[in-house]
Formats: sequence, structure tokens, C-alpha cells
Amino acid sequence: MQKITIQGHWLIVLAAMLWGTTGTAQAFAPDGAEPTTVGALRLLIGGATLLFVARSQHAFQHSQGKWHPLATVVAISAVAAYQICFFAGVDRAGVAIGTIVGIGSAPIMGGVLGYVIRGEKLDRIWMIATALAIIGCISLTLSGASTNESVDVLGIMLSLGAGLSYAIYTVATKTLLESHAPVAVMAVVFCAGAVLLLPLLFMNDVTWVTKPNGFIVALHLGVIATGLSYILFGRGLRTVTTGTATTLSLSEPLTAGLLGVVILGESLTLIALIGIVLLFAGLGLLAFKPTQAIDNPKAMLSVDEAIG
Repeated sequence: MQKITIQGHWLIVLAAMLWGTTGTAQAFAPDGAEPTTVGALRLLIGGATLLFVARSQHAFQHSQGKWHPLATVVAISAVAAYQICFFAGVDRAGVAIGTIVGIGSAPIMGGVLGYVIRGEKLDRIWMIATALAIIGCISLTLSGASTNESVDVLGIMLSLGAGLSYAIYTVATKTLLESHAPVAVMAVVFCAGAVLLLPLLFMNDVTWVTKPNGFIVALHLGVIATGLSYILFGRGLRTVTTGTATTLSLSEPLTAGLLGVVILGESLTLIALIGIVLLFAGLGLLAFKPTQAIDNPKAMLSVDEAIG
């Protein structure tokens, strides 16, 4: 039977779509589910899932060198900071706006960091695609002010912090993937990140997890929106640049925005709809460009390689 192959950038798109469900899932959590606790539980369950997969596939035995200490610490710190900033930002600014501002700000940050730290080229298509995405995010943010609803400045700042954390995490992870299997990298980073946030679980009430909807939300966030998604992301990140990866991740705010409107009943004005169109345009321009920017010429992965 012939193997079905998937380009690395599509793996990142699929991962980002799974990430896009996190804000909506949080909205279904029981009362008392604090954003910081939700983020900590997501890391704990996700890290355990990734560690199980890594050990079952003997991923740690495939390492080709020592763990880069600085990149490892930075990746762990960034992934922990992202959880706090993202869930707190979404809680204050709303699912659609919080997610779109957070992840929508990441491409420019990731592109600049990739250029400065790793020397990755920022081509014209990436610049145009990223510009469209940023304008789209600004339009979505302004849409909140165009109604009588007030824009939560702290929520926006927290979302921007999530975007920066994500960009830093992507750059650091890219370095680790040069010597270690993707699932092994994700397992180490997320398990260590969970340890950093573990005190939050003792400082806050987590009894909401014992409720049926709370358990389902925590399981979804940890296993699907973290475990599975970051396996796909790690595989895809091996073959694309940091800037490309962060721009392709705009599939997340698009998914979150649509879920926020369709499922949660959040309203989007004409300006917001224009912003979504611009985001689609930027994402499509990058995803379908004739020559995908890659770091590894083996840009095609089989389905088995993608998830394993």
C-alpha cells in the first residue's frame, strides 16, 4: 500500500487548528476554572502524553548529541509563560480577539527572532503574508472598539505576551530539533514546563476537574490540543523556517475565531470580518507559494512519520 505523504507546513497547519480549539474548550470548563490552572493542567496532561509516546517509540535513544542547555531552558520557560499569558488573555479579551492577537502577533516576532538568532532569510512572500496577517489582527482588535464594548487593555497585553512566548519557544525548539527526535523534544519541554507551573495547582482550586465537563475539557486540552498537536508541530518544524512556522500558525486564530462565533455566539463586526479575510489571504499566500522555504530538503513526510 502506497504511503500518503504530507508536507511539513501542512503538519503545522493541522497542529495550529487543534490549538485553535483551546479557547473554546476553556469556555466550557466549569465555574472556578482559573486560566492559570487550566494552563498548568494542560501542560501536565500534555507533557505526560508526550512522554508516554516518546518512551513507547524509544525516541530518547535516537538523540544525536547533548541537549543544548540554553535552548532547553529557554524553550521550557517560554512554553510555561505562554500557558499563563494565553489563557489569561483569552479570559479577559474573549476567545476570538484574545487568540487572534496572541498568535497573530507571533509571526513578526518569530520572523525577526529567526533572522537575528538563526540567520533565517525573510523573503518577500513571507513579508507580504505577515503584513496581511498583522493588518488582519489589528482589524479584529479594532472591531471590539467599534462596538460599544470596551477593549480590555490588560487582556490584549497578555495575549501579546503569549505571542512573544510562542515565538521564543519556536526558535529555541528549532535548535533542539537539530539533534533530537521531535517527540522527545516536546516531551522534555512540556514535562519540565509542567513542573514549573505545578505550584499553581496547589495554590488554586482544581476540584472543577472532577466534574464531567471539567474532566473532558482537561483531557481535550492535554491529549488532543497539546499531545497530538505538538507531535505534528515538531515534525513540521523540522522542515520549515521559524518565520514560516509562526505565520502558518495563524490557522489557530482563524479556527478559534470561527469557533468563538459559531459555538460561543461571539459577535464579529464588518471590520472583524475584513480582518479574517486578510488573515486567510496571508495564510494562503504562504501555504501555497510555489517554493516553500525549508531548512531540510526532505520536506515530505509520510503519515506514519508525521504522527510517530
